[in-house]
Amino acid sequence: MPACAFLSISNTEGWFIDDDLVHPYLEELGWTVQNIPWDQETDWNKFDLVVIRSPWDYQNHLSEFLRVLYKINQSKAILLNPLELVHWNINKSYLFELESKGVELVPTIKPTILQLADIRNAFEVFQTDELIVKPQIGANADDTFRIKKADESTWTLVLPYFQNKVGMLQPFMTSVVEEGEFSMMYFKGKLSHTILKTVGKGDFRVQEEHGGGVIPVTSPETKLIEAAQKALAALPLEPFYARVDLVRTPQNTFALMELELIEPCLYFRFDPDSPRVFAELLDEFWKNSQVITTSTTS
Repeated sequence: MPACAFLSISNTEGWFIDDDLVHPYLEELGWTVQNIPWDQETDWNKFDLVVIRSPWDYQNHLSEFLRVLYKINQSKAILLNPLELVHWNINKSYLFELESKGVELVPTIKPTILQLADIRNAFEVFQTDELIVKPQIGANADDTFRIKKADESTWTLVLPYFQNKVGMLQPFMTSVVEEGEFSMMYFKGKLSHTILKTVGKGDFRVQEEHGGGVIPVTSPETKLIEAAQKALAALPLEPFYARVDLVRTPQNTFALMELELIEPCLYFRFDPDSPRVFAELLDEFWKNSQVITTSTTS
């Protein structure tokens, strides 16, 4: 009986995690499956697949997290997404590589060391009254700030958060508040489902942990699908799962906010078919990998 581990977080309190919805479908297919905190001492050779799902504090323990992934990668278990993609995706500088391939981004400046001069310059470059400041390596909108050009006294309050990490600067996209941020879930390159994440009252962040809401989108716009597929086509290799986050621009195009390949919430609870499809694709992926392994060793 094959075994699958979903890599998770030690303390799940306060998080919206719905990976358990996949478990019954995997079990019906003959798998054992369990959620395992990424920092729990584990013999990864006991598993056939390890799927990175909800280790949502990894950004605070980056070197330790990567060491765990390396151990998994050295075991008999197959890591999904692959370690190569994790390394590529863990630093948001990947966005600039996608941009060089023609993917439209939310305009972004990546300073090496965040200073007041960088903030002042960004307001001028973007010709905007509000900026978003975020870390180059981060998750769940941690250490993400919305600052106003007219309130320069608040700029210095942001800088201490970026003394030991690289910051990124973007114009604040008003469509995030007015409409929301679209997230499109892809399994093995095929669109599974789409949602619209909306901000909580008085906030600018769309994550549910920050009070954001979620609306299923049953018929995503053609332009939205095309933008997501263009971003996926620019990847160095095909991921097993991906979440493409896009926002509407003032020109009514869709700009890439993030392309999440490590541990994105896949919002299974907002699409009844998605847990079953995810499980079936995992089963199919593993069986195909066994066929390839057998053929190369025979």
